[in-house]
Amino acid sequence: MSALTLPQDGEADAHRRWREVFAAYPVIVLIANSDAVEIGALRRDYGEDALFVFFNKVYKVLNAPFDGPALLVARSGPAGANIVYRREVADVVRLVRSPRFLGICNLRAGGHERFSPAAEFGVPDPVGHLDLTAGFEGFYPASHVATSGFALAVFLCEQRLNARIVLAGFTAKRSTRWKLFADHDWTFEQIVQRLLVRAGRLESANIVADDLLHPIHQRFPEIAPAAVGAVAAEVLAERLETANLAIDDLIRLTRPQRRFDGWLKGLKPKTRKAKIAAAATMSDKA
Repeated sequence: MSALTLPQDGEADAHRRWREVFAAYPVIVLIANSDAVEIGALRRDYGEDALFVFFNKVYKVLNAPFDGPALLVARSGPAGANIVYRREVADVVRLVRSPRFLGICNLRAGGHERFSPAAEFGVPDPVGHLDLTAGFEGFYPASHVATSGFALAVFLCEQRLNARIVLAGFTAKRSTRWKLFADHDWTFEQIVQRLLVRAGRLESANIVADDLLHPIHQRFPEIAPAAVGAVAAEVLAERLETANLAIDDLIRLTRPQRRFDGWLKGLKPKTRKAKIAAAATMSDKA
């Protein structure tokens, strides 16, 4: 078990201390819970000294214990850290615990999210808190909340570390096994990630799509890159509107089924998560 002491909620210099934690590694690999991740290949590519950062339910990408340098990011919600209220901490940590396991980083990136006290994790490993909420106000679309991986990647970029920051599995693509949650703005995140990759601030372990617009400017140099981008956005907007009209038709056709589904869901008792969040809200009001 690591003897490292991780920054706690409320510490004035928490970001600086987290920077020191990450600065100790030449390569930092952020592992998305995605079918595009192959841990064995990543370890061969980035070496035994690379820090692997896992998120929440690591059993999505690990089918055997990981013995390299690792940090587990546990995302918070209104009821606290997700793996705490779901009682998954022990099952998740056993897959990353080794003499080189740094501990757990309880992360929040939205104002409605709450940290869980270190004691609630119920494990002997170090637990720290990283609050990134302020850094995304006025930057991330207000109607959504940043994913843990995106939030941490942006934070690391802004720390100007002397390290390679690698994204593995950050494809924002649905699969037959895993879904994309609608509370994140996947389009915005992909735009920022690709810009940072092309600027050399981030690296991608997966195949990066080619810049489809640059060859147009090369072929027709009299057309400014800004004009190419503007027309591309115009065409995409038109195609999106066409898709939205088709989606509206599907919504109308499935309205009876959705009403019935909503009625069935209304009969279900509140989940443990909902009860904890409601209790926390009542406590704040009191």
